[in-house]
Amino acid sequence: MVAPLAFIFIAQWMLLITQLCVGWNCTNCMNRSAIENFSCVIYNVSLMNCTWQAGRDAPGDTQYFLYWQNSRDDDETECELYVKDENGRNMGCRFKNVRIETQKSYFLVNGSSKVSQIQFYDEYIQLFKIEKLMSPSNITVNCDETKNDCIIQWQRPQISHSNKDKCFKYEINIKYKDNPEGKTIYTSIQEGGNSHTFQRSNTRKKYLLKMRAAGSACFVSPAWGEWSTPAEFGNEEIIPSSESILLVVAVATLLVTIVAILFCKRGLYYSGGHYLFRDIVLEPGIGKTALAVVECSDWL
Repeated sequence: MVAPLAFIFIAQWMLLITQLCVGWNCTNCMNRSAIENFSCVIYNVSLMNCTWQAGRDAPGDTQYFLYWQNSRDDDETECELYVKDENGRNMGCRFKNVRIETQKSYFLVNGSSKVSQIQFYDEYIQLFKIEKLMSPSNITVNCDETKNDCIIQWQRPQISHSNKDKCFKYEINIKYKDNPEGKTIYTSIQEGGNSHTFQRSNTRKKYLLKMRAAGSACFVSPAWGEWSTPAEFGNEEIIPSSESILLVVAVATLLVTIVAILFCKRGLYYSGGHYLFRDIVLEPGIGKTALAVVECSDWL
């Protein structure tokens, strides 16, 4: 049963290529009419974009078509969602529900024109190598206030074909929050795992942490993926601004002045060009009053 299926599969591809009359050895095909700069990228686990440029000598009416086979066990399929340029020419394709296999996938882009026959372009690609890894998720930082240690924890990037932490390596990047565009104060590459210990050099600072991942083993892309959204941690020392200090001084001065005025208002009379305060004091055993005079001119 396997042999007939294999024969049918081979026959389908041969028929497709023969019917299109394309190929680098096609004597009637226009030179340099095949597509150029073909590339694909997988992102968000199961989405894939492929793009290309028209052949430099391809006629203006050339239209391109993309076929691909995910693995040897799959049938060849044509692109379902083409990306077109301003002239309506197919210049890319978007795929959904892409499954990454260990085998190479086969891509074929052929073209058609009323002017001449068009050369085709084909390529085998290992899909895991073109995957753009997402950033690590659920990043948390817990700091011991009695020590300088901060424990960083995270979850590996989500991919469709592996669930092992050992398949990844991580880059950790830390800066001061008050200087996010400045120099990185700490960086580390960690193989596998999902936690890391960072020792703070300053416990009175807030920090910004970001991470990204790359494949370390297994069938995972070795290219660095996307950076995570910066995570904030640490304690920030509150330093009063100059405006705040001036405001406190002004309020304190005003309060002292008011208290002095109220104190002198207890008994005032004017004598010799000065405001004087008079306090009544009873002398024991005499029953007379004595005057205690305080000059208040310095307060008013």
